[in-house]
Amino acid sequence: MTGSEFVQNLRDDPGLGQDRARSARVSDYYLGGKSNYIVDRDAAHDVLATFPAIEVAARVNRAYVHRVGRFLARQGVRQFVDVGIGMPIAPNFHEVVQAVAPDATVVYVDNDPIVLVYADELEDDSPPEGITRCVEADVTQPDELLAAVEGAGIDFGQPVALGLHALMDFILDDMHPYTIVSRLLGGLAPNSYLSLSHCTGDFAPEVWKAVTHTYEQHGIPVQARTEAEVLRFFRGLDFVDPGLAVAHRWRPEPVSGPSLVTDRQVSLYAGVAQKTTTP
Repeated sequence: MTGSEFVQNLRDDPGLGQDRARSARVSDYYLGGKSNYIVDRDAAHDVLATFPAIEVAARVNRAYVHRVGRFLARQGVRQFVDVGIGMPIAPNFHEVVQAVAPDATVVYVDNDPIVLVYADELEDDSPPEGITRCVEADVTQPDELLAAVEGAGIDFGQPVALGLHALMDFILDDMHPYTIVSRLLGGLAPNSYLSLSHCTGDFAPEVWKAVTHTYEQHGIPVQARTEAEVLRFFRGLDFVDPGLAVAHRWRPEPVSGPSLVTDRQVSLYAGVAQKTTTP
């Protein structure tokens, strides 16, 4: 199944998709969440049999997203768009951001109907304390996504932090992932930021071939990308130090005791970069 065929199947499915695995709910299982179904757990168990560290990668990705939220809020960013949010698990991204910047606006974006049902409970429209909203949109339709986000209160005349975390992994090459990201960035004001994380097979090529095959068997196309391929998403942007890094190495926060996490276990590149010019 190509990426385009997979997305079309999602659009044609009038139900909530409880009869087949979905990436958001599989990830929810890795994180110890309860918002998943038997089909999702079956897929997760098969992936875990192939790559037991996938749970480590999921936790590292979540920790990275929270660090980014705090970092960008401290840089003065007050508008955040988080695309492909997955199932809500406390603390949620808006809670992390608004703990630093209570007046921040956070707009969640997803196209999974069950994710949207849960995410609706996160909405809060009580300025000046901050605004949290959720919109339905598909990252493969970037112009429609930008319009939906603008309708939810994002001012594209001001800087925005765009989060694409563990999302572009599910956008295969035939779906033109780099064009999608470029079009999303084109709608953002100068001084906006892109935060992106992405799985890679660089540290365990054969294992990740098996991982992607396992996901495909459960109807979830995935594409791991090399460091050079992930770097392409940031073309034309200025990296924040330390640049593109394995996710647990991006501005790590103090922990009690030594970290035993390895690059191979994480297998996830992550980085934050700023748009400093108008396209």
